[in-house]
Amino acid sequence: MSRILVFQHVAAEPLVTLDPLIRQRGHRMRFVNFERQPDAVPNMDRYHGLIVLGGPMNVEDQARRPHLRTELGVIEQALHQDKPVLGICLGGQLLAHALGAAVVRHSEPEIGWYELQAHARGLADPVVSGLGRRSTVFQWHSRSFAIPQGAAHLASTATCPNQAFRYGRNAYGFQFHLEMDLALIERWLGLPQYHAELAAAGLGQDAASILARTPVAMSSMRKSALAVFSRFLDRIGPSRRSAIETSEAIALA
Repeated sequence: MSRILVFQHVAAEPLVTLDPLIRQRGHRMRFVNFERQPDAVPNMDRYHGLIVLGGPMNVEDQARRPHLRTELGVIEQALHQDKPVLGICLGGQLLAHALGAAVVRHSEPEIGWYELQAHARGLADPVVSGLGRRSTVFQWHSRSFAIPQGAAHLASTATCPNQAFRYGRNAYGFQFHLEMDLALIERWLGLPQYHAELAAAGLGQDAASILARTPVAMSSMRKSALAVFSRFLDRIGPSRRSAIETSEAIALA
């Protein structure tokens, strides 16, 4: 049975739709929540894959949040062991930083729904090809990563070109949030810190306009998320459940 190490930074940024998919496939998970356990020192040796989630902090906050240095060390360990790594938003930025790439404040924040376009290498990628040529994804970030040297640049949006990369065979960095569901979007839009960030971004949209797009956009993204996440989890270990059973479980979650 495959074991997955999951790094969570705040309660408001969990695995969401990834959680039931992982459980239905029969993988075991160990969560390290650095908001609750800032001094945790995890190790990759007993695990078959690593997922690093998002958070409101940034890579440059390492002096205030030493756990970010711990995470970078574990990411480097996973890379050295050639174990699958998935970094989402902050997690993708940490992965890029561990690989020597810059992470900087982006010229324009992305918050809400955006059209993602896969590059030729993305369309040929064994994981990201699940997105298809064009897809709608949820975003919430003000920083962005450079594509690490030697990595495959997989996808872009019109406002942020560096949206996804693969390093080696198994390490993926995503700037976007494929894992979202309606409840979490509503939660973020209602949290004072997130609400203030949206208001300050000056993007010409508010919580109501984002929510108005959500039913249709979410329906499309859930299909893409199931395809992409299933293909990534295949790299960690085989599922004990059929694809039909898994799909039904996610639909009911």
